[in-house]
Amino acid sequence: MFTHTMEIDIEFGDCDPAGIVYFPNFFRFFDNGTAHLFAAALGIRKREWTSRFGILGIPVVDVNAVFKSPSRFGDRVSIESTVTSMGRTSFEVKHRLVNAGTLAVEGGETRVWIARDPDKPEKLRPVPIPDEVRRALGHEVTDG
Repeated sequence: MFTHTMEIDIEFGDCDPAGIVYFPNFFRFFDNGTAHLFAAALGIRKREWTSRFGILGIPVVDVNAVFKSPSRFGDRVSIESTVTSMGRTSFEVKHRLVNAGTLAVEGGETRVWIARDPDKPEKLRPVPIPDEVRRALGHEVTDG
């Protein structure tokens, strides 16, 4: 499985009055981690891969996090993101946020490969994840 690691600096605006990261911001960090993971695996940025594969995006349908230790303004953290499993139209992403060598947050997302329904363009529908994407992320190609 392909893993991407990115580093970010915790900014003042990421924090609550106590000076620690306000919990919803971890989900924003994870969302960015997923976009960077796909960009690194495919060699093109999100805007380009959504266009190339004819999708609108990869919306989150489930999310979770376990908070183990705080991160604070001024910390530099790394976010490790990996697609751990792939179904026909959905996939699981696991994230590990590490701060100064310590696992601070573990999170997960379930996402769906989404396109417009050609018969009803106002509706969205899940579509199969392309084999090229599966290979780039280190997963087996489907049988059809």
